[in-house]
Amino acid sequence: MPLVLGCQAVSKTFGVKPLFENISFGLSDGDSVGLIGPNGSGKSTLLRILAGLIEPDSGIVSARKNLRFGYVAQQWEELPDSSIQHVIDAVEIPGNLSDSERIARSNEVLGRVGFYDSSAMVRTLSGGWKKRLSIAVELLKDPELLIMDEPTNHLDLEGILWLEKLLKSSSFASIVVSHDRYFLENVASRMMEINRLYPEGLFHVNGNYSEFLVKKDDFLHAQAKYQESLENRVRREIEWLRRGPKARTTKSKARIDSAGRMIEELSDVSSRTAKRGTSIDFSGTERRTKRLVEGAGISKALGGKQLFRDLSFVLSPASRLGLLGPNGSGKSTLLRLITGEVEPDAGEVKRADLLKIVYFDQNREQLDPEVPLRKALATEGDIVIYRDRPIHVAGWATRFLFRADQLDVAVGRLSGGEQARVLIARLMLQPADVLLMDEPTNDLDIPTLEVLEDSLLDFPGALVLVSHDRYLLDRVSTSILGLDGSGNAGLYADCEQWEQDLARQRSEARKAKPAAASSAEKAKANARKLSYLETREWEGIESQIMEADAALQAAQQELQNPVGASDPAVMHARYEGLLAAEIEVNRLFARWAELEAKLAV
Repeated sequence: MPLVLGCQAVSKTFGVKPLFENISFGLSDGDSVGLIGPNGSGKSTLLRILAGLIEPDSGIVSARKNLRFGYVAQQWEELPDSSIQHVIDAVEIPGNLSDSERIARSNEVLGRVGFYDSSAMVRTLSGGWKKRLSIAVELLKDPELLIMDEPTNHLDLEGILWLEKLLKSSSFASIVVSHDRYFLENVASRMMEINRLYPEGLFHVNGNYSEFLVKKDDFLHAQAKYQESLENRVRREIEWLRRGPKARTTKSKARIDSAGRMIEELSDVSSRTAKRGTSIDFSGTERRTKRLVEGAGISKALGGKQLFRDLSFVLSPASRLGLLGPNGSGKSTLLRLITGEVEPDAGEVKRADLLKIVYFDQNREQLDPEVPLRKALATEGDIVIYRDRPIHVAGWATRFLFRADQLDVAVGRLSGGEQARVLIARLMLQPADVLLMDEPTNDLDIPTLEVLEDSLLDFPGALVLVSHDRYLLDRVSTSILGLDGSGNAGLYADCEQWEQDLARQRSEARKAKPAAASSAEKAKANARKLSYLETREWEGIESQIMEADAALQAAQQELQNPVGASDPAVMHARYEGLLAAEIEVNRLFARWAELEAKLAV
């Protein structure tokens, strides 16, 4: 595949700390690269270098001539007083397009992203839909390379599934920073990790996330064996040096020099492989009450929207309930019902006497951004009490990967991942019967996520976990409660079962919508509002939509066909077919909406 962009010996330092040094790699047409690494390793900085937003301290980034690229940052500089259409109109679309071609292109991209009302104001959008809009802006630029930094942040699970589908069906190359392991498994064709573990600072594997894990394990095993062998050799050389060899002969001088190089190499390997991870361990009260919290027929509505109705559940020790649903479906509200912060409109929430609930708030409102880290970790003095044992705040901070020089830094100046670790550190000091976790995975790197998973699995009390991280939910939860945002709820065994049910509901809704609108009675009553040709078109548009939808699904399957996948011409033709099918589906739905609007007058 032709090279799109290349990095050669790129280095970047932040303050006195080198983020990465001498990193080299290339991106080719069709690559879908997942980039991971510990918090603070420089992933976002590397993406900004690739996008040309900042310069490396050394090294070269070379791109193909006239390369078109898009860059989706973690935080989008939104225009709150603008409409979606205004944002789209401000985008410079490549090519000399006429006004009608530009409108068609904009409508096609907005349809792919899921927007059908471009008059809505940006400030009215949820975080997930703002993220979709930021992606739409970059897609309008017709990128050959799309660079995305944590694109799944703020997206609900349905939005993440949409993004997976978008990336898998697109022909452009992409490089994505993400800690969502199922997302990486489903999207990435190549994996790269920035980590001081590796001699070159970067480890890359052709394959998805699971293949990456296998190759990484093989590499670390080989590195550990080499380190053991090197330690034995250095030990023998040190014993020889201690005997005081006379450095008079060329042979003796060479051996002394070799011993010095081996000692330096061992020091480098040892410093890279030194284990440094977060230690997370939530404390339970060991309470044996069978029913810690019981919800009986509870219902709740907010702002005129029914979140859930007639919902019943029981939380017992060792039960781990995962919560899934679109943004605004009531997941956080349900947690607040459990704590007693809000009351249900109907039904009852019963709590055991003297129940101890610990709550991780996704908005981190428990943290004061003005106080120093020292005060946030130890609210009184310089000592914290963990499991009846006093620990100095500096030692407690080290357990969560904070340096001594950070103790006087204000919490508001810490990164999102660091703030999440502060909140976890505070919650660990509180023994709990029930642990409520509202989006604890935001901004956490994969090593910290793995430690968090183990801690949640070991927690003896009841756990309620809200997360869009399907890997975490499947590994930790004993059952999953899915909310649909329309008042309905259902229990599922895992995320895949929820995804299948979601796909079924969407398919039924898609078929029912034009069918309901094209009922014979309605058409007869409103025929006078349409012309003769429009009436004929209205009567047949349902079957056209179903046929176009079937063609779109066939085009999506053809794009995944391994036969011919190595031929750029074949893949280009398949993508063009998919694009044409998507445009036709969007056109038919737009026309159906136009005709229905006439009937509604």
